[in-house]
Amino acid sequence: MHAKGGPPLGHVLSRTAAKAEVHLLALSALPPAVAGSAQRLCASVVTPADAHRSDLVSLIVARAEAVGADAVLTFSEYAVVAVAEACEALGLAGAGSASALARDKRLMRRTWQRHGLPQPEFRPVGTEADLHAAARSLPCPLLLKAAWSAGSTAHQIIRSPHEVSAAWARSCDVMAESARLGYAELHVAEADADYVVEQIVTGTASDWFDEPGWGDYVSVEGVVANGTFHPVCLSGRMPTVEPFTERASITPALLARDAQDRIVDLARRAVDALGLRDCGTHTEIKLGADGSMWLIETAARFGGAMTVPQIEEVFGLDLVGMLVDHLLGHPVAWPEQVLTPAQARGAAGSLVVLAVDGRGRAWPVRKVWDFRAVSADIALSRGSRLSVVGESSLADGNVVPAYDPAAGANTMAALCLLSAADARTVLRDFETLVDALPRVLPAAQPEEVSA
Repeated sequence: MHAKGGPPLGHVLSRTAAKAEVHLLALSALPPAVAGSAQRLCASVVTPADAHRSDLVSLIVARAEAVGADAVLTFSEYAVVAVAEACEALGLAGAGSASALARDKRLMRRTWQRHGLPQPEFRPVGTEADLHAAARSLPCPLLLKAAWSAGSTAHQIIRSPHEVSAAWARSCDVMAESARLGYAELHVAEADADYVVEQIVTGTASDWFDEPGWGDYVSVEGVVANGTFHPVCLSGRMPTVEPFTERASITPALLARDAQDRIVDLARRAVDALGLRDCGTHTEIKLGADGSMWLIETAARFGGAMTVPQIEEVFGLDLVGMLVDHLLGHPVAWPEQVLTPAQARGAAGSLVVLAVDGRGRAWPVRKVWDFRAVSADIALSRGSRLSVVGESSLADGNVVPAYDPAAGANTMAALCLLSAADARTVLRDFETLVDALPRVLPAAQPEEVSA
């Protein structure tokens, strides 16, 4: 089932179609770059009318029964719960009845709290009054999050109780706009009214990485098969853009083996606590001083953007195809242990193009996206290969959106993929790209900006 978010549709469709006959239920419009190939790869492509989407689980079940589906899956965060419940109704393998615990940040944090796992102190909030009460009981600074959001959408930093009302209003506005754009929970009614606020913990990348430039959190990519968690690898990050918008993911993360083992152990405990059954997983962990760690969140699906293609390139694992095989009941040889940088064949990373410089400051002049200029005018390391993910990027000639801290990844202009000899090179090349983009991209004309 296709909806917005997740890995590029073209990638997951081709890998799925290599394993089975595919019937596509499209709840979001297919990206133009993929529409043609989708018709070739799929036995059917159905776009339901709006009137049929009020009961999403029944819609999925009916479509699955009509085509005789042996498995149902999605790679979109916004459809995870609906697909899991449909699989339960159909008696098919899936994330299971606990899927909402890996989607609703309030339930996730409560579950981890019961299991005594390290995480920021938090409070569920459903009204502005709840947020005021939380700001009186928790020390600032605080981070307000929409409980069902993704991509850092509607994040607001609250530095004092006086900022509560403005933060609440802004987050609500952003969630409403995200829903209009299709970046919203598809199954749970009124999910846009659910929030959580949490204390901001201090990360320390320098205690974990040998060189500067890395962000203070990582993600553990993995899968749950028959209730058993299989960690696959770790991906590192560049520092986020305020408030906490992700700029780049790099596979593999350059961590010492003992540090990686401790991170994986925490990820395992986090996933096990949620009780997931058959699904991909993506667990983000904040790294602090003296070996301290805090859980950020776990998703019952593979990492979005280019995480899955990066793993395939670097470690030779087709995670999409492996998951399809597992859901269909075929034996799959999951990695016996988490893969390390020593086992990597080079490195790969994805960069979200945002209109901010390396220090998070907005570009002084609006620019026009032009990948041809980027590839021609920015000198990267020898052997590095840069490409643009067409279905996740503006077409050349479009104005780069101004960065909106509250909207997060909704204001991205493009998604680029870079392959290099090692992760250090990817990180350095990404720093070069971030610094050079406002210099090499053409300036937008006043009439283009106003339009």
